[in-house]
Amino acid sequence: MSETFLGMPATAPRGVGHLRGDEPFPVAARRSLADAQLRRNLGHATATIRAKSAAVIDEVPDWQELRAAGRAIKTDVMARLPELLEQLEVAVTAAGGTVHWAADAVEANRIVTDLVRATGSDRVMKVKSMATQEIGLNEALEAAGIEPVETDLAELIVQLGRDKPSHILVPAIHRNRAEIREIFLREMPGVDPALTDEPATLAAAARRHLRRTFLSTRVAVSGANFAVAETGTLAVVESEGNGRMCLTLPDTLITVMGIEKIIPTWTDLEVFLQLLPRASTGERMNPYTSMWSGVAPGDGPQAFHLVLLDNGRSAVLADEVGRQALHCIRCSACLNVCPVYERTGGHAYGSVYPGPIGAVLSPQLTGVEDNASLPFASSLCGACFDACPVMIDIPSILVHLRAQHTAAYRSEHRLPSAEAITMAAAAYTMDHPQLYEAAQRAARVTRFAGRRGGGLPPPLSGWTIGRDLPQPPPQTFREWWAQR
Repeated sequence: MSETFLGMPATAPRGVGHLRGDEPFPVAARRSLADAQLRRNLGHATATIRAKSAAVIDEVPDWQELRAAGRAIKTDVMARLPELLEQLEVAVTAAGGTVHWAADAVEANRIVTDLVRATGSDRVMKVKSMATQEIGLNEALEAAGIEPVETDLAELIVQLGRDKPSHILVPAIHRNRAEIREIFLREMPGVDPALTDEPATLAAAARRHLRRTFLSTRVAVSGANFAVAETGTLAVVESEGNGRMCLTLPDTLITVMGIEKIIPTWTDLEVFLQLLPRASTGERMNPYTSMWSGVAPGDGPQAFHLVLLDNGRSAVLADEVGRQALHCIRCSACLNVCPVYERTGGHAYGSVYPGPIGAVLSPQLTGVEDNASLPFASSLCGACFDACPVMIDIPSILVHLRAQHTAAYRSEHRLPSAEAITMAAAAYTMDHPQLYEAAQRAARVTRFAGRRGGGLPPPLSGWTIGRDLPQPPPQTFREWWAQR
C-alpha cells in the first residue's frame, strides 16, 4: 500500500536535493551583476531565443486559444490528480511496467539507487531531467558507487565543469563556447588537443565521447515531459537525439516524474506538443518526440520503472492560489523574457528552478520561509504571464507568497501590520489640519535624499533600494490656493 497521500501537505526535506540556496537572492544577485561576461552570455542567449520563439508563435493564428486549452487541461488535472495518478498506475502496470511512489527526495533516491544496484550495474546514462536534479539523484548515485553520465550536451557541460545548471531548458546558458572548449580540454577523456571552439566541432567531440556510453551502459534514467493516464504512455521531447538513445538501447529504464506531469488523454498531447516547442526552443515541433508504454518484448528496455515523485507538490496543491505553479510544462519562456533573470542568471536563485517560475515554485515546494527572498526577485512587470504557454499568473502568485512571508514574519515577531500602522498615522494626520500642513512642509526635506533615497535613514532607505523616491512639488496645493 502506498505511503503517499495527496492532500496531506509536506514540504521537500532539507539537506537533500537542489531547491534551497546557500544565501538569499539579493546577495547572490549582486555577485552575478558584477560578472560582465555572465551578463553578456545571458543577454545574447535570451535575446536569440525570444526572437526565434516570437517568430514561430506569430505563425499560429489560434495561439491564444491553444494557451487557454492548455490551462484548462492543467486545471482539470489538478482537480482530479489522485484519480488520474491511480489510472496511470493501472495502465503502466498493465503494459508491463512497475510504478513506485516516492513521498520525497530521500525516498525517490533510495528507490532509484536500489533499482540500479539490483541490475548489477555501476553506471547509468541520463536523459535531461529537472526532477532528478531537484532531488539530487546524481549525488545519491555517486554516494552509492554508481556513476551517472549526463547525455544532454548542456547537462554534460555542466557535469564536466562541476557546475550547476542555470536555465531550465539550456542549463549551460551562462557559458560561452570558449569556456566550453576549455572544459572539454580539461575534463573530457581522449579529446583532441587541437579542439576549436566552433559549435559543430564541440558537438562532434561530445558525440564521440557519449557514443561509448550509449553502447556500453545497460541502465538509463530519464524524466518525462508528459504521462498519459488513459494509456500509460510516457513522453520525452528533446532536440539532440540523446534521449532517443537512452530510451531505446538499455536493458532497464527508470523514469522519475513529478506527479503534476500527468495529462488525462492521448488527444490532450496535441495541445502541448504545439505549445511546448514554440514557447521553449522557438521550433514548430520538437526534433525528437519519444513515447513508450511499459515494455514491448524484444524491443527496447525489457524492464521499466516509473517513480512518481511528490516532494512538496501536495503542499503546492493545497494552496488554491499557488497551485497554478504545478501547471508548468518547463518551457522556460518566462525566464527568457524576465528582466531580472536576464541580468542575474539562474545561479542567483539558489534552486534548480530559476527565473519567475522558480520564484513561485521553489518556495512552495520547500515552504516559503526556506526561500523567503525568491518571491521578491521580480519587478512584477507581468512579462512572464504574457509569455507562459499555459497562462500561469505568476505575478499574482508572487504577491500571494510575499503576503504569506510578511504575515509569518509579523506573527513570529509579534508585530502589527506595517500597512495598518501607516494608515492609522495617515488618518490621524489628515484629521488634524495643522499637523497635515506641517507634514507637507516636512516632506520637502526628502529633496536632500536624492532620487534613490540614499540620504534616508533605515528602515526607510530599504524601500528605495529598488525604487525612485518621488520628488515633492515646490509648492503645496494649500500654498498655491492661498496665493490666488
